[in-house]
Amino acid sequence: MKKTVSNVLKHLVCISLCIVVILPFYMVFINSLKPKAEAARMSLALPTEWHFETYLEVIEEANLVHGFFNSLTYAGISTTIGVLGCAMAAFVMARNKTKINNFLYYFVICGLFFPINYVTLVKVLQTFNLANTKPGIIIAFISSMIPFCIFTIRNFISSIPVELDEAAIIDGCGPLSLFFKVVAPLMKPTIVTCFILQFMGIWSDFLTPLYLSNSSKMYPMTMAVYQFFGKNKNWWHFVFADIILTCIPVIIVYLIGQKYIIGGMTSGGVKE
Repeated sequence: MKKTVSNVLKHLVCISLCIVVILPFYMVFINSLKPKAEAARMSLALPTEWHFETYLEVIEEANLVHGFFNSLTYAGISTTIGVLGCAMAAFVMARNKTKINNFLYYFVICGLFFPINYVTLVKVLQTFNLANTKPGIIIAFISSMIPFCIFTIRNFISSIPVELDEAAIIDGCGPLSLFFKVVAPLMKPTIVTCFILQFMGIWSDFLTPLYLSNSSKMYPMTMAVYQFFGKNKNWWHFVFADIILTCIPVIIVYLIGQKYIIGGMTSGGVKE
């Protein structure tokens, strides 16, 4: 009896949490399909008239296509370079445990505990003539993901037996072959987890493009939503449609790689 009551309570808690998460998204989606007056009331009722053409108008008016490709450029390039570079660095730190490598590891993961100082970051980019440029924004994104990726991947590599490396070296593997042919396939869950989480974070990032760009040509989709809302703050059905369109790509990325996330996160918590 106690077990049954406990299971019922657990299910009720899970259902409640799901409702809390789903309800705002449902409200935004439903109101994006309503006429202007109905959307302004922000109710949960179904639309009296369904206006799917709102999405086409928003894509055209908010210049979302350009914002989409900017977001894809920032998230795709930054995440690919950052995760691959962090994986290679973490491999060296995990296998070659010198005093310098240990110092670098603990120095890098200090970044997990400190916020980004955008004033200093802008000054550094200006010094290298990278301010208000796409390469500058990409470098900033890559830098921000290094602590988390190094921490997660290095801990996973530490759980891989060193004997695998030794056997591969005996068979004639060089450093790059050892990493890409032997170690990297074993790290797939962790690498995919880091890629998905960082891709989602960069795609949703609002502050970094806000501080590091002052041209609408460089705005990602999040900035396009902000700019569009400033022009159409009374047209809530447009704003809601804009939000939905911005969320769709990152939801797709998450759904594609969700099976790797739990395994990758738990593997990253292995103690040495």
